[in-house]
Amino acid sequence: MLSFEQARQLILENISTTGSEQISLAEAGGRVLAEDIAAPWDMPLWDNSAMDGYAVRSSDCGKIPCRLEVTDYIPAGALADGVVLAPGCAVKIMTGAPLPSGADAVVPVEETEMGTETHVTINELVKPRQHIRFRGEDVLAGECITAAGTIVRPPEVSMLASFGRVLVPVYRRPIVAILSTGDELIEVGRTPGAGEIVNSNTLALAAAVQEAGAIPRIIGIARDNHESHLDKLREGLKADVLVTSAGVSAGDRDLVRIVLEELGVKQIFWKAAIKPGKPLAFGLKDNKPVFSLPGNPVSSLITFEEFVRPALLRMMGQRQVIRPYFRAILRDDVRNKESDRTTFLRIRLEREGELFYAATSGKQQSGLLKTMVNAAAIAVIPPGQGPLAAGEEVDVHFFGDYIELLEEAR
Repeated sequence: MLSFEQARQLILENISTTGSEQISLAEAGGRVLAEDIAAPWDMPLWDNSAMDGYAVRSSDCGKIPCRLEVTDYIPAGALADGVVLAPGCAVKIMTGAPLPSGADAVVPVEETEMGTETHVTINELVKPRQHIRFRGEDVLAGECITAAGTIVRPPEVSMLASFGRVLVPVYRRPIVAILSTGDELIEVGRTPGAGEIVNSNTLALAAAVQEAGAIPRIIGIARDNHESHLDKLREGLKADVLVTSAGVSAGDRDLVRIVLEELGVKQIFWKAAIKPGKPLAFGLKDNKPVFSLPGNPVSSLITFEEFVRPALLRMMGQRQVIRPYFRAILRDDVRNKESDRTTFLRIRLEREGELFYAATSGKQQSGLLKTMVNAAAIAVIPPGQGPLAAGEEVDVHFFGDYIELLEEAR
C-alpha cells in the first residue's frame, strides 16, 4: 500500500496544466498567468515630477532662501515640448507632468513661498534629481513584468493595466464533475426516512472545488446497479476531472472501480496508508484525472483536501500546491493509536505571540462531521507514532481560509 507521500507524489506526477485562454484583465484576479508578459514601453515613459511644486535648476538654489522667476506652468497631462527652463527661473509643475528641458530638480510647493504670480521663493535646500521620476526608473521596455505561473493579484492587475493590457493569457479553470453513489442517498431538501442519508458529499465537494478555483459540475447520484453507474460515470468523464464519493471499498455493491475500468480508466493506485480515507483510488482516462473518494463525509473532505485540491491547483498552473506546514504545541493528550498509516487529526488552533497551540476539535471518529466544522487545521501524524502528550509539537496545516482564524486567535 502506498504511503501518504507516495500517493500524493504519484498523483502530482500524472497531472498536467490545462490549456490557456485569453480573458479580460478585469476578470483575471486570482487566475494564473500562462505566459510571460513583457513591458512594451518604459515606465515612466518620460521624466516627470513626483510632486506638485516647481521645476528648478539645483545650481540656482545654492543659497537659501532664493527667489526665482516663474516663467511657465505644466499641468498633469500637458506636454513640455518647447518649454525650456532658463537660469534663475522656475516652472510651476503638477505631479506626473513632464519635466521641462533644463530642470534637474523639483521643489514641493510646501517648501516654497509665493511672492507674486511671477516669482517664487525657495525656502529649503535643493538637491539635484530630487522629486523626479525618471524614464524607465520603474520598468524598462522589454522587461518581464509578470512571469508565467504568477497568480494575478491587485498589484499585477495594476502593472498590466499600466501597460494597456486588455486581455491576458491564463490557465483555464478545469471543470470538475462530482458524483455520489449509493441507493441510500437522497437529495438535499428531503427529510430522510429509515435507512436514508442526505447526499451532503456532492455539495460539500462542489464547495471545495470552487474554493480551489475550479468549476464544479454536479451530475447527481449513481444508484447501486451497473446501468446507473455506467450512465453517470460516462457523463462524468466528459469533464476535465471526475471526482466520485463512495463505492470504492470492497463491498458487493461497490461498483465504481469496476465500471471505471470498463470505461477505459487506468487505475494508478487503490488504497493509501492514511487514516481516515484509506479506500482512495486514483486513475487516468486519456490523461484525465479520476479521483474515487470514500463515502464518509469526513473522509471525503479530508482526501479531497490532501489529494484532489493539490492536483486542481497544479492543473491551473499554480506553483505552490501544498498548503504550508508549521509547528503547533498540543494543549492536551491525544489518544492516537500507533498505526502504519498517516493520521489526519482535525484540530482547533490558538495563537499566543509567535506560538500556535492545538487541541482536537472533538472525537476523531470519521463519522463525526461536527469535528470538521470546528476544525481550523489538520495535524498530520506520521506512521508509527502512538499517543501524544500535551506539550509535544505536531506538524499542522490550515484547513480552508485562515485569515479570520488568525485574527480571532490574537
